[in-house]
Amino acid sequence: MSVPFFLAPMAALSHRALRELIDEFGGCDEYFSEMLSAPSLLAANPLEAYYLDNGPVPEKLVYQLVGADREILAKAAALLDERDCRGIDLNMGCSAPEIVRIGAGVWWMDHPDEAFALVGQLRSAVRHHRFSVKLRLGSDDNLDRLITFCRGLEREGVDLITLHPRTSKEKLKRRARWTAVEEVKKALSIPVAGNGDIEDAAQLVHRARCGCDAVMAGRAAVKSPWIFAQARSLEGLREPLEDIDLLAVADRFLELLEKYQPREYFESRAKKFFLYFCENLTWAHHVRTLLGRESERSGMVRVLEDYFAQNDQDRYISATIRGSFKTS
Repeated sequence: MSVPFFLAPMAALSHRALRELIDEFGGCDEYFSEMLSAPSLLAANPLEAYYLDNGPVPEKLVYQLVGADREILAKAAALLDERDCRGIDLNMGCSAPEIVRIGAGVWWMDHPDEAFALVGQLRSAVRHHRFSVKLRLGSDDNLDRLITFCRGLEREGVDLITLHPRTSKEKLKRRARWTAVEEVKKALSIPVAGNGDIEDAAQLVHRARCGCDAVMAGRAAVKSPWIFAQARSLEGLREPLEDIDLLAVADRFLELLEKYQPREYFESRAKKFFLYFCENLTWAHHVRTLLGRESERSGMVRVLEDYFAQNDQDRYISATIRGSFKTS
C-alpha cells in the first residue's frame, strides 16, 4: 500500500487555485488549507469565504486553524466541523514572531499544560472529522520532551500528528531532522506524518519509506505542482507524465487565481507563487524581478512569453525520472 502524500499548509499559497492546479496533474491524498485565524473566522469577514473554499476535492481538504484563545478556537473548530472536509488541523508549529507574540502557533509547545487543555477542548468540538495537530521540535532539539508532548496530544484524543523536525528558531537554516519523525512514530500509536526539506519527487518517495504514515510537501509542490503525480509514477502506480510546458502551467495558475481569489489578493499571491515556480528557470532572479513589476495576468504572461522566446530550452521540462521506486 502506498504512503499518503499531503500538500502542506502555506500562507498565501495553499489556496483553491494551487490545489486545483495540483489536482489537474493527478493530485495528492490530502490538501491542507492556508492557516485560518480563529477570531477572523468567527467574525465572518467577507474575505473568509475564500479561505473556506473546500474545492476542488472537499473530501481531501483539511482546514488548519491558528489562534491563542481556547474558547474562540473551540468555536471555530465546531464551525468547521459542520463543513464538508477531511479534517481539522491545529497549528502548533508556526514560529512567525507575530503569531508567537499573541500566544499562538509554536507558543503552545512551550506551555504543555495549556496545550493539552486546548486539545481536549477541540477534540470535544470536532465530532465528525479527523482532528490533527501540526508541530515542530519545540524551542530546542530535545527529543524526550517532544515525545512527552506528543504522547500528551495523543492522550487528549488527537488522531494524527504532523511533525516538521526543526526547532522554532531555526527556520530553514538547518536541515530537517527526519530521525525525529521516526522516533515520534515509534513512540505513538496514532499516525505520524513528516514534513520538511522535500525538494523533488524522488525525495518524496524516499521519505515515504522511512516509516512515517504520510509525507507532506510544501514549497516543492509550488515549484513543481506535478510532484505528487511524478512520485506515484516513480512508484509504478501511474503512467509517466508528458513533458511539462512551464508557460502553460503558469498561465493556468493565473487563470485559476483570477477565478477563485478576490481581486485584491491576485498580485501578492501570484508573486508568492512565482517566488518558487521560477526556480525551474535558468534566469529565475531576472524573471522574478520583471514579474514583480506587473500587477495583471496579461502582463505576467507577457513577461514569461518574452523570456521563453529568448530561452526556449527552458520552456519544456521532462517529468520523467530515471530509476525505479516501485512499491511491493
